[in-house]
Amino acid sequence: MRTLSLLRHAKSSWDDASLDDHERPLNKRGTKDAPRVGSFLQEHGLVPELVLCSDAVRARATLTLVLSAFDGPAPTVEYDPRLYMSEPAAILEVLTRTGPEVGHCLIVGHNPGLHALALVLTGSGERKALAGLAAKFPTAALAVIDLDAERWDRLKPGTGRLRLFATPKDL
Repeated sequence: MRTLSLLRHAKSSWDDASLDDHERPLNKRGTKDAPRVGSFLQEHGLVPELVLCSDAVRARATLTLVLSAFDGPAPTVEYDPRLYMSEPAAILEVLTRTGPEVGHCLIVGHNPGLHALALVLTGSGERKALAGLAAKFPTAALAVIDLDAERWDRLKPGTGRLRLFATPKDL
C-alpha cells in the first residue's frame, strides 16, 4: 500500500506583470493557506517521507510554509523542473522513479496536470470527496489517495482510493 498526497500550490500573486509565470510569488491569501495545509497534514498523521515539488517560486514557497507546520524530522524534498505545469504522464514519470522504501509521497505542483493525475489514479472513495475532486482542484487543495501497489512504478489508472479531498475552506 502506498499513499500519494497531491497539493496544488497556494494562491499566487499577479501584482508584478513583469514577472515570468515561473517566478510569481504567493499572495497574502496563499501565505495564510499553506501553513494551514501543513498543520492539517501534521494533525492527521499525513506527513510524507518524500516531497516532490515543482521548482516554480510559488510551489517552493507553498512547500516551505507547509513544512514549517511539521513537528519532528522533515521529509526528504526534491525540486524537479519536470513538475512545472506538466501533464499527468510527466508527473507520473517523476513519481514512478520513487524508491520502494517510500510509503507516502507528497507532490506539490500545478493544474491542470495535478488535477488530471488525481482523476486518473482515483477509482473509488467517499462520494462527497469524489464529487469535490471531480468539480475542481483549487489553489492549496489537497487530495490524499491510497494506492494498492507494492511499488511506485506499478501504479495503474483507477486503482486508487481517495481518502480525502480538502480545500483551504475545509481546513
